[in-house]
Amino acid sequence: MEVVTGAMGSLLPKLGQLLMDEYNLHKRVKKDVRFLSMELESMHAALIKVGEVPRDQLDRQVKLWADEVRDLSYNMEDVVDKFLVRIDGDGIQQPHDNSGRFKELKNKMIGLFKKGKNHHRIADTVKEIKEQLQEVAARRDRNKVVVPNPTEPITIDPCLRALYAEATELVGIYGKRDQELMSLLSMEGDDASNKRLKKVSIVGFGGLGKTTLARAVYDKIKGDFDCRAFVPVGQNPDMKKVLRDILIDLGNPHSDLAMLDANQLIKKLQEFLENKRYLVIIDDIWDEKLWGGINFAFSNRNNLGSRLITTTRIVSVSNSCCSSADDSIYKMEPLSTDDSRRLFYKRIFPNDSGCPNEFEQVSKDILKKCGGVPLTIITIASALASGQKMKPKHERDILLQSIGSGLTEDNSLEEMRRILSFSYYNLPSHLKTCLLYLCIYPEDSMIARDRLIWKWVAEGFVHHGKQGTSLFLVGLNYFNQLINRSMIQPIYDDLGQVHACRVHDMVLDLICNLSHEAKFAKLLDGTGDSMSSQGNVRRLSLQDRNKDHQGTPLRNFTGISLVRSITIFTSAINIMPALSRFEVLRVLDLSGCNLGKSSSLQLNLKGVGHLVHLRYLGLARTGIRELSAEIGNLQFLEVLDLGDNYELDELPPAVFKLKRLIYLNVCLSKVVPTPGVLQNLTSIEVLRGFWVSLNIIAQELGNLAKLRELHICFKDGSLDLYEGFVKSLCNLHHIESLIVSCNSRETSFELMDLLGERWVPPVHLREFVSYKPSQLSALRGWIKRDPSHLSNLSELILTSVKEVQQEDVEIIGGLLSLRCLAIKTTHQTQRLLVICANGFRCVVYFELDCGSAAQIIFESGALPRAEVVRFSLGMRVAKEDGNRGFDLGLQGNLLSLRRDVCVYMYCGGARVGEAKEAEAAVRHALDAHPNHPPIEIYMFPDIAKDAHDDDLCEDEEN
Repeated sequence: MEVVTGAMGSLLPKLGQLLMDEYNLHKRVKKDVRFLSMELESMHAALIKVGEVPRDQLDRQVKLWADEVRDLSYNMEDVVDKFLVRIDGDGIQQPHDNSGRFKELKNKMIGLFKKGKNHHRIADTVKEIKEQLQEVAARRDRNKVVVPNPTEPITIDPCLRALYAEATELVGIYGKRDQELMSLLSMEGDDASNKRLKKVSIVGFGGLGKTTLARAVYDKIKGDFDCRAFVPVGQNPDMKKVLRDILIDLGNPHSDLAMLDANQLIKKLQEFLENKRYLVIIDDIWDEKLWGGINFAFSNRNNLGSRLITTTRIVSVSNSCCSSADDSIYKMEPLSTDDSRRLFYKRIFPNDSGCPNEFEQVSKDILKKCGGVPLTIITIASALASGQKMKPKHERDILLQSIGSGLTEDNSLEEMRRILSFSYYNLPSHLKTCLLYLCIYPEDSMIARDRLIWKWVAEGFVHHGKQGTSLFLVGLNYFNQLINRSMIQPIYDDLGQVHACRVHDMVLDLICNLSHEAKFAKLLDGTGDSMSSQGNVRRLSLQDRNKDHQGTPLRNFTGISLVRSITIFTSAINIMPALSRFEVLRVLDLSGCNLGKSSSLQLNLKGVGHLVHLRYLGLARTGIRELSAEIGNLQFLEVLDLGDNYELDELPPAVFKLKRLIYLNVCLSKVVPTPGVLQNLTSIEVLRGFWVSLNIIAQELGNLAKLRELHICFKDGSLDLYEGFVKSLCNLHHIESLIVSCNSRETSFELMDLLGERWVPPVHLREFVSYKPSQLSALRGWIKRDPSHLSNLSELILTSVKEVQQEDVEIIGGLLSLRCLAIKTTHQTQRLLVICANGFRCVVYFELDCGSAAQIIFESGALPRAEVVRFSLGMRVAKEDGNRGFDLGLQGNLLSLRRDVCVYMYCGGARVGEAKEAEAAVRHALDAHPNHPPIEIYMFPDIAKDAHDDDLCEDEEN
């Protein structure tokens, strides 16, 4: 397994860095470093080959040798980093001291002495490591360790979204399973039996698609209920957490929930649901005792037609979930042979070209061993797919041998692990490490894509591609490859774009076992044996499965000083050791943990300045109010995430001296940088949440040449300030995301005017958001000058537009990559705006709010992919349009609508009866839509005073 390469991938470039002249190493030391570099490079290549062979097929001597090399590489990188910190640290400018030149000369002499000592230390350490490495190599030769020669890694094409949709259909949303389950739920009819609380338990072994089916049904019927919740449980649940999650998901997020015990939570849940029709799905229950407690919360049967669905792998648990005569058990069956074949071919032959004759037999053999389990079919097909061709015959034969006897209910766990192992060992070496890293997250976690990639970067898992390529973009490629290979499951946002992922519990089981064997990461939950020491573990995940545990610091964990990464989940902060105990920590992720006064870490993260090797500091949603000035000691820091800390108003100036900083997020705070500080952030790629109030700050932005994402707020506006900003923007050639807002209430279109005149958007701009008053003339000018400059624009949000004309609608509709459009205007707008059939071909989210000034109508065939549509209806304009009235083109149109339709009805100039007539007409058109999307209609009060107001008032009084 590739993880045995340890820190080799990041160590080798650092050894090359040591050979540079600026470190002025002695010739003998340089010679030893060159020896180490060449020897380790050879070992690295050998270890990659080892990593491509299943661990149970490796000779024991190979495993021991690989483990030795891995530990040695970690130790070597720690030594090299300490040396680099000491040498570079001598160059850090100290605060100005006015005590005279004598003290300055004294400090210089001390600095030279320190450098001499550091060079002597590195020389001795390199010599010692060289001897250790020679000893390891000699042991390998004496024992005749032979490195196996595995097959080449497999690469595949991306076409996963359609595949997951296909899997959902096959598992049940549109087929026989859906009909059967809906029948058990008794969703139709008004008789008394359908009004009682009904429970259905879906049971079947892992990978059959129980969660997929439950989620599909949930999405289909949730609109029929007053409140709803979908809560995963998993193998190691906590009763209080499950009850809290149900309450929060139902819409009862009280701040006191964390203080309540299980009985109090049950009572609160009963009170909340007393007069409501609810739909609750509790996914993946393993324990009958746990279910007994949960079930008690739903003991009040209010006869409003509520439904409770559970999923489990254990028959006895499903029987326990369905103890009443009104309850039903639905047993999941594997896919049929035809459905299995359809899903398998969909992955390998995405263009529906069918399976060539020469592959039919091997396909049948593989599918027979997959046993109709969707997870195994998708995983195996993803491992075999290569463009539109199946892998060569010898690779198919290897696959058949590795699966073993095939999946049955009795041996499902062992064979599933074997199948998933095959897909794991076919990953390229760098992807194995990235996948194993996901073992640090609890079961059923939604893992944010960007944060995960930044942690990969900080851990050294991501290696440079082409010169100058952002490491984040390389890591994004890694993430997409893992999705393409079906090793992680994508989570899509409202625009149909992947923003997070989830690990199937069977895959998580596999990587947790692999991680444990290789001592890659240690999971601690504050209970029992998990607190004990386990050798030289380099990564810790502190999880909060046991909510009742008040926390004991990891006093018995002897390897704390060697830990390079620690991720803490919410209440597990109670067992967090003092930061001073970590000597080589590179990743510290406390996102979501409460660092208020009750926290052991206190408000200012006491001791953070000791973590001189730190690359990643995640403090989002921690409630911190201040940040220690010690953070200036973190010379290697690359990621500082302070997002959603609303009470953080300022940063210590030392933050802006961190020249290696790549990502800085102070989102939603009011941080105002002082002049001269931004120019130090020469490596910055993502800058979010700053307020700009001075022209000099706006000008300094132009020095940040690597910026890809810029989210800023103007504290107030002036022409000089906007001119400085636009001038800077013209120097930022890598901008992909630009979000601009303004705290001033004064209406000013000067910024958009300047942007339209002086700025040419870079071709890779994908997101443009302005919360300032805007004019579409700038956008119109960009597109007319050169449409290719907005060819990748996928998100356009303008919240205060001066006017919207039909020409604007048609021009914006021609943007071929646009997936999200949101425009709001209360100014003068053309009276009739037509959404044409030939525009907005890729838009998923469409919002156009023109207040009372316009009527918006949709041509047949308009917005073919829109799943969310929000638009305004000006009653006066519609009333005066005698030809169409309230016929907006909604009936039998907009065929992709499924998630949300929202109509803003501006009633100025209309009688109450007319407003109700218009609402009824719009609702009737939408009710007839085949997808039955949720409908919201908002009635706004009068905007223009006219002769109808008296009639309107009379109707209201009556």
